Amino acid sequence: MEAKLNLFKSISDRNRLRVIMALMTYEELCACQIIELLQVTGATVSKHLGQLNNAGLIKSRKEGRWIYFRIKKDDEQHKKFLNWLFEELKSSKDYLEDQKHLKKIMSCEPEALCKKQRGENCC
Repeated sequence: MEAKLNLFKSISDRNRLRVIMALMTYEELCACQIIELLQVTGATVSKHLGQLNNAGLIKSRKEGRWIYFRIKKDDEQHKKFLNWLFEELKSSKDYLEDQKHLKKIMSCEPEALCKKQRGENCC
């Protein structure tokens, strides 16, 4: 029961739910892309990603200086739950707005996003 409770707690936050929905649409996102989507600090995104990771919903990989996140697909029950959740929310206004924003975000390289987040011109 504790694992299920952690699962529900992890998606009870709007931003964490937005991250899950984004990762259900885009196979993998860099931390800077998630920061750009949520429009919050890197520390806040790190906290959200840590909670999703602790619940067993996502995993990460490092490539050079970039950290990429994706849905963890080895737990069949989590997979079924996330598929149900995606079907329930994919037509919501928030999700559709995030998709427009993500399309712009994905057109930029992570390096350019990081420069933008530091206040330098890009994209």
